[in-house]
This record gives sequence, structure tokens and C-alpha cells, in this order.
Amino acid sequence: MTPSSPAPVVRNPGPSWGYRFLRTCDRIVPEALFRPVRALGTWIALANMPAQRRHSREYLRLVLGREPSLLEVFRHFFAFEEVLMLKLRLANGLPHQGVLAPGSEEIRRFLDTREPAFLGTFHLGHSDLIGFVFGGQEQRHLSMIRQRVGNSHDTDKLGAVFGRWLSIIWVNEGENLLFALKTAISEGDSIALKCDRLEFSAKTEAFEFLGARRLFPFTIYHLALIFKMPVLLAVGVPGGPGKSIAHCAPRWTPDSALTREQNLVLAREHFQGFVRQIETLLRAHPYWWFNFIALNPAVSDA
Repeated sequence: MTPSSPAPVVRNPGPSWGYRFLRTCDRIVPEALFRPVRALGTWIALANMPAQRRHSREYLRLVLGREPSLLEVFRHFFAFEEVLMLKLRLANGLPHQGVLAPGSEEIRRFLDTREPAFLGTFHLGHSDLIGFVFGGQEQRHLSMIRQRVGNSHDTDKLGAVFGRWLSIIWVNEGENLLFALKTAISEGDSIALKCDRLEFSAKTEAFEFLGARRLFPFTIYHLALIFKMPVLLAVGVPGGPGKSIAHCAPRWTPDSALTREQNLVLAREHFQGFVRQIETLLRAHPYWWFNFIALNPAVSDA
């Protein structure tokens, strides 16, 4: 969890001027003309990203239960592009509201009590936005754990707009993560992190997902035990123009009366329930999971 030196800075696919081009066009080009331009750009991206295209097809094959068409792969790419466009529009000042789905009372309780928590999510739908939206809307200060990439223009601009309520801890910049977390928590921050990609996760566990037992990051529960804080797992999905809807799993809290291993047994059950919730959501809306890398590796119980 403590890199000895800064990791090499990776880049998101696409030209360095791409984000600025989109923001400029959005200001001067009517949407009726701009949307077809974005679709054309997505087709060009699709043609020039063979690895991402292959990973998209692999995921869609599993979630759809059949071989996806090229048009369906395009729709997956375009869904990601449209969420990116929404993030850039929020950075330009577009009003946007976060609302809670029925059954997500745990988020309301978290927002009302001001109790700090570890907040986990996936690269799904509007999940990248809910920390920014709810942070500013509810005036709750959050620290987000993110991977720094060389062209994170969308995150940088959103961070500037919502900077009063959000701080970012860059996990790949060589800082001591535990020290950074301790500092943020001592200042009353909740900690938001992604729980679907292995990347920099020090702890992994296998869970049933898309027909196999697949490895997922499990660090959030170990951190919750270290800092004696609850875990809330949530995702944000499109809710119509100007809205993101947050779906939340039941809260998990370490039990001081139990051993560490007993707590981890309950934590595994908690995360598996959330993963099932995610799979159900993806079966209905397959284009919402923006996982254009290799699927979480399957493991054998043998």
C-alpha cells in the first residue's frame, strides 16, 4: 500500500487535446449537430482501440449470454463517451442533482449523521459523479482515492469546481497511503474508492460474478477494520436529464466483539451481496459498466 517510488504515469486513450475540444464544441455547436459528431468520434475510437474493443466484446459476451454485434460494442463505447461528456458539462457549470433510489436509506443516514465512512463503488454508470454531486449538494467533505493519469482533464476540472468539498488522494504518486488516509479521517473526511479493478489493491478476494469466481479488490474492508469505520457500497446510474440516482447496499460495520477473521467472513458476505446487485443491474443495462480492460480474473477453488 506504500509505493517505494512514484509509479509511471499512464494515460487515458485519445489525443491530449480531446477533452478541451469536446468542451469547446459543447459551447458553440448545437446538440442536434454535436451528438452525431460524438457518435462519429466514437466509431473512430472503436476502430483505433483494438484492446479496449476486445475487452468490451468479452464482457458483453458474458453479460448478454451471446456474441455481441459490432453495433452493441459501439453502444458500450458511446455510453462511456456520453458519461464523459456529462462530466465535462458539470465542470462547465451544468446543474445536476443526485437523488436516492428506494431502499438506499443508508446513504441518507450517512449524509444526515455526518459520520465518516469508507464509500466503495464501481466504474458503472454515473458512479464517477456521485461523490462530486453529493459532496457539493449535501456539503459533505470527501477524500477520493484515485489513480493519477497523464490526461485526467475531466477529474481535474471537476476537482476544481467541487474542490471545496472534495480532496483527491493519488494512489500512484508515491505517498504513504495509510498516512494520507489517517490525515483525511482525522479531519472528518469520508474516504471514497473504487472496488472493481485490481490495479493498486493490496488485498483481493474471489466472488461469484458473470458465471465465475472472480478476483475483486477487498482492501476497503481491511481499512474499515484498521480505522474502525463503516463501509457503504453504492453506484450511481442515469436518472433522466439533470439527475443521477444512487443505489446503496446495506451498511457494513466492524463488530468489536468479533475477531478479525469473523469480521472478514461477514465482510465477504456483504460484498458478495453487492456484487449480485451489480450483476442484476448489468443484466438489465449492460452498457453501464465501463470496464474496457481485461475482466476480473477467474479463479478456481481447487
